[in-house]
Amino acid sequence: MTDVTWAEPGDLAAVAAHITRIVARPGPKRLAFTGGSTPPRVFALLAGKGLDWSEVTIALTDDRRVPDDHPASNFGKLHAALGDCGAAFERLEEGMDVAPFDLVWLGMGEDGHIASLFPHMQALIRPGPSVIATTPIPLPPEAPFDRLSLNKRALKATREIILVITGPSKKALVERVLAGSDAYPVSDILRGYGPPVTIYWSE
Repeated sequence: MTDVTWAEPGDLAAVAAHITRIVARPGPKRLAFTGGSTPPRVFALLAGKGLDWSEVTIALTDDRRVPDDHPASNFGKLHAALGDCGAAFERLEEGMDVAPFDLVWLGMGEDGHIASLFPHMQALIRPGPSVIATTPIPLPPEAPFDRLSLNKRALKATREIILVITGPSKKALVERVLAGSDAYPVSDILRGYGPPVTIYWSE
């Protein structure tokens, strides 16, 4: 079973410190970053650390199928924050095979979804670690878009995963999963077989 650890502290500064340690390792590194509202706050912390990103490739776990300059574009936010850092950026393309990562950073929705893998969705099944097209059912009103997402095999093709969550309701959901619930997309990450997971939780 998956080795799960709760980080202490679990705040965003600790998340930035974890990513910093990965980036500082010698040799090439591949990182997959989540979308949403939390990453830009961590990106701001990373931008001030003077890191050498020259051997780092950054991908996204998922994105909305919108232009880069759209407010809902995860790639747009990522590139605006770190586009000048010297890293290589790998775009998601439907059907592409995905090479293994050194770190996958996941967020989680109130419904237990990870990346753009929702409890109810339309999705094209593809073998192996790959990028799939998904459409959540129903479309969330705050982001009513089709998506591209790493599939579960791609999310697990990594040395480690960090799951970054905020608020008591998400903590309670994760605790239900760790107690035995398989009802959510995050359940397979936390309870199935896969890389170790460190959970960063803050209020």
